[in-house]
Amino acid sequence: MEYSQPVSVNTLQRLPVYLNYLKSIGGEGNISSTEIAKALGLNDVQVRKDLSAVSSGGRPKIGYNVQGLIADLKEFLGYNAVNAAVIVGCGNLGRALMSYRGFSEYGLKIVAGFDISPELTGKEVGGKPIYPLSSLTEYCRTEGIRIGVVTTPAQEAQSVCGLLIQGGVKAVWNFAPAHLTVGEGVLVQNENMACSLALLSKHLNEMLSQKNPE
Repeated sequence: MEYSQPVSVNTLQRLPVYLNYLKSIGGEGNISSTEIAKALGLNDVQVRKDLSAVSSGGRPKIGYNVQGLIADLKEFLGYNAVNAAVIVGCGNLGRALMSYRGFSEYGLKIVAGFDISPELTGKEVGGKPIYPLSSLTEYCRTEGIRIGVVTTPAQEAQSVCGLLIQGGVKAVWNFAPAHLTVGEGVLVQNENMACSLALLSKHLNEMLSQKNPE
């Protein structure tokens, strides 16, 4: 399928939610955008618009074939291609990500970790080796790595990002609490846990204040 129009960031963030839901129900039958919207607590018009951007399989009064829509979503999101990635910063979070086996479902294969600690280098986590940071750039060049995952402390994140880019990495998944500056042609996706926690706390406080007005 050819995609004639780019989708918004908000749509891209919803597409994996649709995919996970469809995979959870499985089956060979059909499902409508209205049913998906109701199950996920979303607006049915928005769901219909989102799905029409990635699949031409929808039919009036019939909906989408579940397996066909799953295949279309996987293709659009690039989950059918396998992208090798490295993790830089093998502390608790880095090692947890190295051990996680679910990335393969999303076309991501963590192949190695890198760290400055001599206590970690030379070891394996989840069957993946941990190498010294000094070998990061050359490893990325040699192995054709295009995705780097940064889980270092904030003060080290920018320099690590620079090493990844020197090695040919074109996409950086940043878990460090720091803003990364990159040149044209390099993508950065930030996972700001502090921001997410702040939003969660704010919504929780609002809910509690509505239930217990002074």
